[in-house]
Amino acid sequence: MIRQSEHFKAKDGPFDPAIRARAAEIAQNYHIVLEPHERKGWMGTAVEIPTVFSSGRTPDECVEAVRRALTVSLASLIEAGVEPPEPLNPKRREEQMNIRLLPREKSLLQYAAIRQGFRSVSEYVRVVALRDASN
Repeated sequence: MIRQSEHFKAKDGPFDPAIRARAAEIAQNYHIVLEPHERKGWMGTAVEIPTVFSSGRTPDECVEAVRRALTVSLASLIEAGVEPPEPLNPKRREEQMNIRLLPREKSLLQYAAIRQGFRSVSEYVRVVALRDASN
């Protein structure tokens, strides 16, 4: 997570139009995840920056609100000289593996995935296993 520090200070006021345009272009390529919300209608976030989120009464309103929030966040990063996260690779994973676990092992993996900010146990296992396999 990026925190405000002496190296990253948010600017008061509007962004330079070129920075805002670059941020908006990057935001358009981020993957938005929506979930129904009891009171707000829909909540959404980007897979690439899950700490940026917004809501809307409809899925379309929510996506638009998340993209606006992402644009502001990305413009702040760009303005501070921080390179924003790249959009996820659009290649679709088509191969699948299944593993059998004890209930305790499954719980440990779920806890580790949540603690480290992964979207799912599958994503956690994939990243950790591939990282270890390439060493």
